[in-house]
Amino acid sequence: VQLQASGGGLVQAGGSLRLSCAHSRSALSMGWYRQAPGKQRELLAGISCSGGTHYADSVKGRFTISRDNAKNTVYLQMNSLKLGDTAVYYCNTFPRSQASWGQGTQVTVSS
Repeated sequence: VQLQASGGGLVQAGGSLRLSCAHSRSALSMGWYRQAPGKQRELLAGISCSGGTHYADSVKGRFTISRDNAKNTVYLQMNSLKLGDTAVYYCNTFPRSQASWGQGTQVTVSS
């Protein structure tokens, strides 16, 4: 599976960003993960082929995962961003990451 995450950038605290992940295979449960400097990579959200979703407590109520199966694309809408959300964001299969990670997309939240 090939993955391409995009949409990151610099945003002020309280702002919003929408990330996109194009994946080369259909019918996959997909997830968004992130890794902050000096920290382990963590799972943020996952979505099944049928649209069922899962969220980590740290982003529940602020982030929304969605997908467009016709485009083989998964999205992560991030609202009310906090300084602690600064990280490199990756997409991969869910609930276990089974594909190569790729470069991810950097999200930087400023005060």
